[in-house]
Amino acid sequence: MGPLQLSSVRNPREAGMDRDRLSLIDRILEKEIEAGSIPGAVVLIARKGKIVKHQAYGQAMEEPTRREMTTDTIFDLASLTKVVVTVPLALLLTEHGAWRLEDPITRFLPPLKWGRGVSIHHLLTHTAGLPPWAALFSLAKNREEVLELLTSERWPVATPICAPGERVIYSDLGYIILGLAIEKITGKDLAALGREWIFSPLQMQDTMFNPPESLATRIAPTEDDPKRGGVLVGTVHDENAWALGGVSGHAGLFATANDLAIYAQMLLNGGHYGNKRVLSSRSVELMVSPQTEGLNERRGLGWLLQGESTVTAGDLLSELAFGHTGFTGTSLWIDPRNDLIVALLTNRVHPSRERGKGEISRIRALINDISVGAIVDE
Repeated sequence: MGPLQLSSVRNPREAGMDRDRLSLIDRILEKEIEAGSIPGAVVLIARKGKIVKHQAYGQAMEEPTRREMTTDTIFDLASLTKVVVTVPLALLLTEHGAWRLEDPITRFLPPLKWGRGVSIHHLLTHTAGLPPWAALFSLAKNREEVLELLTSERWPVATPICAPGERVIYSDLGYIILGLAIEKITGKDLAALGREWIFSPLQMQDTMFNPPESLATRIAPTEDDPKRGGVLVGTVHDENAWALGGVSGHAGLFATANDLAIYAQMLLNGGHYGNKRVLSSRSVELMVSPQTEGLNERRGLGWLLQGESTVTAGDLLSELAFGHTGFTGTSLWIDPRNDLIVALLTNRVHPSRERGKGEISRIRALINDISVGAIVDE
């Protein structure tokens, strides 16, 4: 079978799914919108290359004016940036012979205390021992100052939490560093590389860093941040990514549900989409296979793998499923065994990051479980 391209179907039965079961998603999201957990959402469910549900709910914007959510709304993906940009670029550099995953990061960036014994693989799998986060934006005002900070002895997290490879500690810092290394090796920024190597070949036309003002009416706003001029529309929510000029390896990407589904289908196809090859099948296999055996969390390269501690995955996705979430309220789960894609995009941080904080994980899990429960041709 050739690489599938996504197409929409009127009847979910064409993809072996039940319309009434899928409609249970409507009740969940309408209830959560009414309860104030999220302002709105876009859901896209695809199976066997067929989009069986692509629907918008609620409001994209509530403040300062109201604007309805639409299926082509563009979202700040937050940490989905890691697996849609940084991980595939890292593997493409491996395919190009630019580095090996076991290479030490100090081969590509200045030798610092935190980098001793840390490999590209450690950074990709969140096993470098780095802390989850640091307020780099409070120590540096712009991209040049952040870059200087990251490659100087003023780096605020020079002491790792644990030795490399000892345990999984989800770290934005590790992916910021990966992004910088990728940019140094290629001489291009992540925005240009993502466009050239991933988005353009896949025709992901609404996927980008730093979306232009002309797209403002399609972008789901995030937080009301007085320090940055009020409600953020098209400005990255993550403060460290913002300090880096909106382009970073850990956050900054904007996209639609449809573009995310194209990317997901490429992975299900083993790196191909239509007549384009983006990644080798071996790279995809490596990306989504267990890389942290015996440690505290099941991860591939970047991706979270279905397991007992995977609260956002739900209960019914198969053991082959992999996914990722974003702080702004986004998530993408892919289940190869069921040939299933579940994209749930919300801007739950609008107008405050405290909104929906305790509910979003449960909402994600419920949507995933309903999607699997709607499969009727097993």
